[in-house]
Amino acid sequence: MSQMTVLDSEYVTLWFYPEKKIVHHKFHKFIYGPEFRNVMNSGFDVFKKNGAQKWLSDDRANSALPTEDLMWGLDEWAPHVFDAGWKYWAIVMPDKLAGQLNMSRIMKQYVDRGLTIQVFSETDEALKWLEEQS
Repeated sequence: MSQMTVLDSEYVTLWFYPEKKIVHHKFHKFIYGPEFRNVMNSGFDVFKKNGAQKWLSDDRANSALPTEDLMWGLDEWAPHVFDAGWKYWAIVMPDKLAGQLNMSRIMKQYVDRGLTIQVFSETDEALKWLEEQS
């Protein structure tokens, strides 16, 4: 499957898989504030422009988001992605417990909005699952 690199920094790499219309980010270290919002907005731009419905989050190197970023994601970012057609989210959970608890809270809210979510331990498994969703 071909991939297009959208962003690549010390904090994150963001890819898009055109054939399967999957947005995929991998955090390389704890990310928050402007860097976090930039990657999420960049992912949304590619998502919307290409009619994607699937997102893969590899958050192993991340931890719990500061409340300000968490609220921004839930209140400002997520509604736009849902409006753009987000249906499937594959997550490789953070290694740190604080990050796992944070993601669990986010996942609960997104499931309540109708998003189908699966948690994985490896990105290959997550990509395979997303490819199978239609």
